[in-house]
Amino acid sequence: MPFSSTEMTMWLDDPGERITRPDDRDINERYVRGEGRIVIESNREKLPGFVNQLKKPDYMDLRPFYQRRPRWDVKTQSLLIESFIMNIPVPPVFLYERDFNSYEVMDGQQRITAIRDFYGNVFKLRGLETWPELNGRSYSTLPDKIRAGIDRRSISSIVLLKESTESEEEASLLRETVFDRLNTGGVKLERQEIRNALYRGAFNDMLHEITRSDDFREVWGLPRWVAGEIETNPTLAADPFFAKMADAEVVLRFFALRHVDHYRRGMQGFLDLYMRRAAKFTEEDVAELKRLYERTLRLAREVYSDLIFRPYSPERQDWDSKPHRAFQDAVMIGLSEHLSNEEELKKRSFDVIEATKRLFAQHPDGTFTGRGNTKQDIKDRIGFYRDMLGQVLR
Repeated sequence: MPFSSTEMTMWLDDPGERITRPDDRDINERYVRGEGRIVIESNREKLPGFVNQLKKPDYMDLRPFYQRRPRWDVKTQSLLIESFIMNIPVPPVFLYERDFNSYEVMDGQQRITAIRDFYGNVFKLRGLETWPELNGRSYSTLPDKIRAGIDRRSISSIVLLKESTESEEEASLLRETVFDRLNTGGVKLERQEIRNALYRGAFNDMLHEITRSDDFREVWGLPRWVAGEIETNPTLAADPFFAKMADAEVVLRFFALRHVDHYRRGMQGFLDLYMRRAAKFTEEDVAELKRLYERTLRLAREVYSDLIFRPYSPERQDWDSKPHRAFQDAVMIGLSEHLSNEEELKKRSFDVIEATKRLFAQHPDGTFTGRGNTKQDIKDRIGFYRDMLGQVLR
């Protein structure tokens, strides 16, 4: 399928306007007006009172649009509780006041969730290092003195107040900026989690819609999607592929690497670049891209069946047990260019699979398993697979 008109122009740089460089007087005046500064307040509350506040309707949104999926396992949550027991200082959470006495979490989702769930007896302590004798205890079964000690502890919060901005658009941009500053410069977030936060819109929503489809989930070994699955399926939340949004990144790779001629800044940098520009796609553009992905994935499943996206080992004469992202790139991009021949490819499934075996035998150097991610490496694996399909069809 050829690129849409929007995709064809997405790499054209805007000419921009000549900007007059401000002098010191202009900069000082802007600072005095209060531009670019946020209004905050600091709060501190005992843990029991904080947990009770969380029970109020619309009091706090733990997972606004820019937040990641839950990532902490029980041991990590338990160590936070142990910190409270030991009275070790815990960093404050960062909140945005979206309305009077109504907040959304900008930083601290995992800490707040751990506190809420412990007080709700959702999990039992595990892996404690200083207080191992408390392992296996929930909040309600703690010794009286320990429970009373925790109840005396407090959680601090820094609140970004509504008066920091004058419009909802300004507020949205400010939240993105603060979130980005809070979560870069460390290892707290994966790159796709940051993209999910900063480049929201129809295209980003579409990535997540695809990852919830039955076809996608069966291919990548995820359970079928149900509403509220993160809260009801702890096994899924503990799966790094899902928790770190690698599933959404897999879909993004397909759309971005169709434009491999524009590849630069390494794989993650190129995905950032594509995501930034795709945020401007229209609803019609996004709907067209979604149809392209879904149609291509269905064709890949019909051609490869259970072997879909699995590299072949000539030495073992067997297929890998799991799908591989780099091989997925080549298969999906190659098949997307032959949707006009999809019926013929379905009929010749056996020939495609045999040709795929030969392809891995001809390139045993990791070409199709992502050992190299230079522009030429990526162009090679896409090109080799594209040529193989052409030979099968001829």
